[in-house]
Amino acid sequence: MVASPTLKDLTSNGLVYAPGVWDGLTARLAEQAGFSALCASGFAVSAALGLPDAELYTQTENLQAVRTIRESSKLPLVADIDTGYGNAVNAARTAAKFVDAGVGGMFMEDQVSPKSCPICVGDPVDLITVPEATGKIRAVRDSIPDDVLLIARTDARGDDALRRAQAYVEAGADMIMPVTKTFETVEQWQRCHEEVGVPLMATLTASTWTERDFTPEILDRIGVRLALLPTQVLMAVAGAAQATLKRLAAGEAPAEVSADALQHHEFVELIGFPEVEAMQNKYLPAKEQ
Repeated sequence: MVASPTLKDLTSNGLVYAPGVWDGLTARLAEQAGFSALCASGFAVSAALGLPDAELYTQTENLQAVRTIRESSKLPLVADIDTGYGNAVNAARTAAKFVDAGVGGMFMEDQVSPKSCPICVGDPVDLITVPEATGKIRAVRDSIPDDVLLIARTDARGDDALRRAQAYVEAGADMIMPVTKTFETVEQWQRCHEEVGVPLMATLTASTWTERDFTPEILDRIGVRLALLPTQVLMAVAGAAQATLKRLAAGEAPAEVSADALQHHEFVELIGFPEVEAMQNKYLPAKEQ
């Protein structure tokens, strides 16, 4: 049997887009749509729990979401491990657990824990020191296999971000992940790639300038090899659910509302009922007539 390509294999051969998923259903939908990789989006995992992206959920809850995604899809998966949930020792244990859950890559940030989503809060966010951040990166690198991508995220700005990125690569990061506020221009992203000497990962978060300006050609030019689509699916699902619930709550006939949605037979096929039925027919005793 030929082994499936790892996330490191895929990104070494060109640009890879990974949509943000948070459960088995969204993972299955993304795979069926034709993506070659997935991202367990921390923003989406948190939102699925009814929480903002402020590290309110625990390592255990995040890890369970990753395991559920892996049960539904075998596509290479990159996971958001936030701040590693503690110091370097905690981060190393977190990373090892996510590898055991089947991820092919992970990204860890340099914010003080608990973190905050930088596009949802005011400036500035609090960062840990460079020695603490590099210690966490070294600890994680020593705790995971070589073929698992370690992506170091920085929420710093400008020249500080460049200095941190260089230090993170020296500590063992395979990729650098500037956030949408790290740099203000394409040229600054390109400079980062040239100075750190490793590929970059970009988040094309909905309603941000990177989503608007980072075409495939630009991404290639600035050295991005992994482009996340972390919130597009989440916003689409939330919008559709909100509209449907409002129609039902307003008293619209359920049959009229469901006529605009995925039909039952389409949905049961999507989530794998035919495969389960085939296994039942193969392995279970025949039912008496």
